[in-house]
Amino acid sequence: MSSDGLVDVIVVGAGGAGLSAAIEAARAGGRVLVLEKGDQVRGSTGWSVGSLSAAGTALQRKAGISDHPDHHFEDLGRFNAGKGDGDNLALRRILVDEVPDAVAWLERLGVSFVGPSPEPPHRVPRMHNVVPSSAAFGACLVRECERLGVEIRCGWRMSGWLAEAGRIGGVQAVGPDGRTHSLAAQRGVVLAAGDFSASRELKARFFGPEVVEADPVNPLSTGDALLLAESIGARVLNGRMGNPPKLRFVPAPPSWLQRLPTQPWVGRALAFAWRTAPQWLIRPFVVRFLTTAMGPEPTLFRCGAVLVDPDGRTVPIDFKNTARNLPLTPARLGYIVFDSHCAEQLRSWPNFVSTAPGVAYAYLDDYRRGRPDIYRSADSVEALAAMIGARAELLSESLGEHRRGPWFALGPLRGVVTLTDGGLAVDTRHRVLGQDDQPIPGLYAAGSTGQGGVLLEGHGHHLGWAFVSGRRAGRSVMGDLET
Repeated sequence: MSSDGLVDVIVVGAGGAGLSAAIEAARAGGRVLVLEKGDQVRGSTGWSVGSLSAAGTALQRKAGISDHPDHHFEDLGRFNAGKGDGDNLALRRILVDEVPDAVAWLERLGVSFVGPSPEPPHRVPRMHNVVPSSAAFGACLVRECERLGVEIRCGWRMSGWLAEAGRIGGVQAVGPDGRTHSLAAQRGVVLAAGDFSASRELKARFFGPEVVEADPVNPLSTGDALLLAESIGARVLNGRMGNPPKLRFVPAPPSWLQRLPTQPWVGRALAFAWRTAPQWLIRPFVVRFLTTAMGPEPTLFRCGAVLVDPDGRTVPIDFKNTARNLPLTPARLGYIVFDSHCAEQLRSWPNFVSTAPGVAYAYLDDYRRGRPDIYRSADSVEALAAMIGARAELLSESLGEHRRGPWFALGPLRGVVTLTDGGLAVDTRHRVLGQDDQPIPGLYAAGSTGQGGVLLEGHGHHLGWAFVSGRRAGRSVMGDLET
């Protein structure tokens, strides 16, 4: 075991919450070290759609929208209706009060947004969408970290604690060399390592087999920080809360849109084009995003489409959760198949294949043009079966009688867990709380790791919490947070 030099703050995780914490701690005068388990800076923020919901922003004012955090607070309660009494209202208050400033802070760092877009039950449009992609968050935050002298180490996995007299004074971490290093932090440690959507152990504790077997969107969200925090007395709140599995098509091959540079001028140019260019010119860019990042809506199955496994056997559909049964199949992989009657319905409103709420819709022809890797059509069931590797007799049985060709298939696709909502109990200073509800000295948490029981249903709230709580945790660990 080797030891490294002393810093003021160690941040575990280099997503939106972790980098925000590092920036604010460094601005408060701290020497900051960020440890990232992956081989690059991304976190779950980099896997996200890139939406933040906020009330009282400059974009709202430009659109002539009058809004207030009090209204956002009320509407967020409507999103969370029916989820019980487990919501942390003090943290919800912090989120809605401070997310408008987080949007402005990100804009000052070079992030550009378009919108706001509507999403009921928000009473007014509040959803701000990043351009050109969620990669812009990481790029802009990393540039600010570099300017402030924050050290970011990728390929470092936290494995234990440095503690003295009950106070956390650093971490043990395994570096790229495979050796365990002792890393001391004079002020404290901020855990911002994401959720546990990739942890079979934690998913099995809180959820059923359909979630345990579902693939995570972010394979690095293994819940290590939560388990290590539990080992010293912390506890997880609302572990059973979280999104059920969702259907997602396999990732698209890299395209030029994904290779767009993340410099601020690109985002500004795209935001300007969004505001001023005709929609027929902008739509191809938005649809390309939709067909790359979004999954199918239940519309397909209401039109008569069938979900089958790779052999062509029917996978039962639960309309409350269309992905419930796919992770329980042997291959955990499927195809959506349908006939020409269904295909005709999927070419126009209201029968879209996928959507980014309030932004745009993608229809079957958009997938034909934008995702030829997952789109197939044939004049016979036998030919379609050959295209997807299924057994013709099983596929024919799944499709049933009284249908007519040509035949279509979209896929493969999987049932995936986008996120889990269980996070460490924290106070309003983002200090991690022990079993006695007292802070564990020297330990802080932000983002999904430090969700603290606040419920974040609806687009843009998890990402908003990442930046709000990350910034606050960075100031709090340096003793610079006004409460």
